Amino acid sequence: MPKSSFYQYNAIVEVHSVTVDCTVTSRFAHTVMTSKALNKANISQEIFFEVELPKTAYITNFSMEIENQVYVGEVKEKEKAKKQYDAAVSRGQTAGLVKASGRKMEKFSVSVNIAAQSNVTFTLTYEELLQRKLGHYEIQTRVKPKQLVEEFKIVTNIYEPQGISYVDAHATFLSNELLPLVEKTVTEKKARIYFSPTLEQQRSCAGCEGTLIDGDFIIKYDVNRAKTLGDIQIVNGYFVHFFAPPDLPRVPKNVVFVIDRSGSMSGTKIYQTKEAMLAILKDLHEEDYFGIILFDSSIDPWKDSLIKANKENVDEAMAFIKRLHDRGATNINDAVLRAVDLLRQGRSDHIVPEISIDMIILLTDGMPNVGESNLPRIQENVHAAIGGNMSLFCLGFGNDVDYRFLDVMGKQNKGLARRIFEASDATLQLQGFYEEVSSPLLSEVDLRYPDNAVDFITTNHFDQLFNGSEIVVAGRLTDNDLDNFLVEVFAQGVRKGDSRNVDIDEEEYIFGDFTERLWAYLTIQQLLEKRSVNATGSEDEKGNATAKALDMSLLYNFVTPLTSMVVTKPETENGTDSPLVADKLTEGKKNTTRKVQPFSYVVQLLDGDPHFLIELPDRDDALCFNINDKPGTIFNLVKDSTPGILVNGQIIGDKKIPPDGKINTYFWRFGIIHRTLGVRLEVTTRDISIFQDGHRVNLLVTLRDSVKFLILLHKVWEKHPYHRDYLGFYTLDSHLMTPNVHGLLGQFYHGIEYEVTDLRPGEVPEKPDATMYVKGQELNVTRGWQRDFRRDEKNGENIPCWFIHTNGTGLIDGDATDYIVSGLFKTV
Repeated sequence: MPKSSFYQYNAIVEVHSVTVDCTVTSRFAHTVMTSKALNKANISQEIFFEVELPKTAYITNFSMEIENQVYVGEVKEKEKAKKQYDAAVSRGQTAGLVKASGRKMEKFSVSVNIAAQSNVTFTLTYEELLQRKLGHYEIQTRVKPKQLVEEFKIVTNIYEPQGISYVDAHATFLSNELLPLVEKTVTEKKARIYFSPTLEQQRSCAGCEGTLIDGDFIIKYDVNRAKTLGDIQIVNGYFVHFFAPPDLPRVPKNVVFVIDRSGSMSGTKIYQTKEAMLAILKDLHEEDYFGIILFDSSIDPWKDSLIKANKENVDEAMAFIKRLHDRGATNINDAVLRAVDLLRQGRSDHIVPEISIDMIILLTDGMPNVGESNLPRIQENVHAAIGGNMSLFCLGFGNDVDYRFLDVMGKQNKGLARRIFEASDATLQLQGFYEEVSSPLLSEVDLRYPDNAVDFITTNHFDQLFNGSEIVVAGRLTDNDLDNFLVEVFAQGVRKGDSRNVDIDEEEYIFGDFTERLWAYLTIQQLLEKRSVNATGSEDEKGNATAKALDMSLLYNFVTPLTSMVVTKPETENGTDSPLVADKLTEGKKNTTRKVQPFSYVVQLLDGDPHFLIELPDRDDALCFNINDKPGTIFNLVKDSTPGILVNGQIIGDKKIPPDGKINTYFWRFGIIHRTLGVRLEVTTRDISIFQDGHRVNLLVTLRDSVKFLILLHKVWEKHPYHRDYLGFYTLDSHLMTPNVHGLLGQFYHGIEYEVTDLRPGEVPEKPDATMYVKGQELNVTRGWQRDFRRDEKNGENIPCWFIHTNGTGLIDGDATDYIVSGLFKTV
């Protein structure tokens, strides 16, 4: 599902044009997204370009045109790209590119410094094979220009030689006035969708500067299905075979639902799971057989054997699910093995139909911590028990699961994994996944082609074909003069085997090399999967798969997990070029920002009223928040039990209430302990007291190979009617703290993963709002700045940061009140 979005959030940046041009030939989509922006300011400034594209897509090109000079990306091996990047880092450069992962898309974001009254044109190209789900293909374009655009255009051209059965186009932002602007032209084999509102038509109201264009533009379509062995298309010596025969009866299924009810599932998760299961049980067909296993530290099957999904049994199961509640720990290993036993027993006792498909659907939100907890051993146990006789589908609920573990375990056992995001629509996510796999049509599907006619075939054996999906195989012809060749299909199910001669009838396609690029796309995907999932394969086999995938990624200019796209940005003020490096993320990989500086530790400070600032040099970014409480409150700032380091701070208020009624609070006293050295320091706005082994001493203490704390005294005019002297606290060399460190500041000493997206105007023009995804939560944040007084003790230096509101709620662990302690040298 192609997705894209463009935005420029600065009011003095004018987005002149936004164009999305998508060409689909036989399900293979080639999308070009272009945005042209003008810096209207009288000084140079950064201009941002951001798009969202599907996780299954590969970027093939990115370029920037600045002052008639085009900077084009080059796909390189990831390690070579990293060396080029590191060389730039060694020169002190900091330019970079952000790649972040969302539900179904990846976010591509880049900024470049543009001179006053100059413009820049960004162009991004990517390709992907559209996947058929629930009976249709979907092209989804996300557009968020955030302002009126002089030239806005979405154009999609679709060519399907099989013939187009239907096309539907709609958008989440379409008003009654915009709806007629969606032009749709459909012939037997071609469709064109065109949407280009004028600047006036984009306005949210007459005379308003706001825009209606904000959301998803969605195209759904399907093709005609011949009652044969599918459709084969051949272009320039490569073929692609689409197999999704219509009117096949569904095969009965035997399914065991394995549901995590551990303590971490409490609250919304358990409620949404129950709601989804009630809907899923209603959807079972009467010829299906099913079972339910609940697990925490114990394993509790609903019944000792599979039972038929008639109304009486389904009603009983629904009553059982309604009583589901959370408790205990997480024993995934024994729960899945018990499900395997249920399905085996159903076969051996002849309970289930002979022609039927066995599957397990596992739902869990955490890591195994009872019974077998070694992840590779669990995978081995499950793989050995299943023995290729059933499918395992793994649903990972939330952010605390090891998605990689579930993904490998699913793919090793004829299934797959899917992440269920913690959100209000989690119930619908669960139901949607079940709908995709609930109606198997065929199993053990083999598509065979004559050895003397084709080679380099992509995967041609598939564990199952589900209703509404499609099998795709591609390969290269060895004889370009063939008039026809034999295709055979064998499968378990209603159809045992079939074959026919395929006539070769080349047509004129929209872009002629699509079959070769589609073949390369599929081959790379399958090689990458082979190297990561094949638990039994040798290191040589995995190494060969990696090497071949890398060679093909470079040959076809695809940005894959093995390659990076390098774009050399224009010369910076210091006269040097600076590279952008675009990486491909995989599911489960953390969000990264490839903005680098010559140092990599985290710098953290608190200063002022009290302002907390977490600088993240690896991300060339910062986070900030305020903590407000009554004067006299003492907070734990740093606690690292291994070396025995403790830092607490006490706040003080203004002398009296100012005219605006707002009382400012500041830190005025810190208590610092290093238990290993027997040192205790008390630092106030008036003096510094140093104690060693309980006795007050006068000495200079240097803690070698340990963290450094810098405390600055801010002097306020003694006769100021309201304000007082206060202290600023800075942490240096925080990387020397152990992983156990915590506290209001300490919890950030080893970095934090987050994603910022959807920039939009804030209450103050120069402070835009945005959405931050951090620790499994979605927060509204504001771009602002905090002052750092280390280099300029009088005026300070403004540090741009993302401000988290309401005492840092959602960013800090727990609540701010959890960090209140009873004394300056106390831990509770």
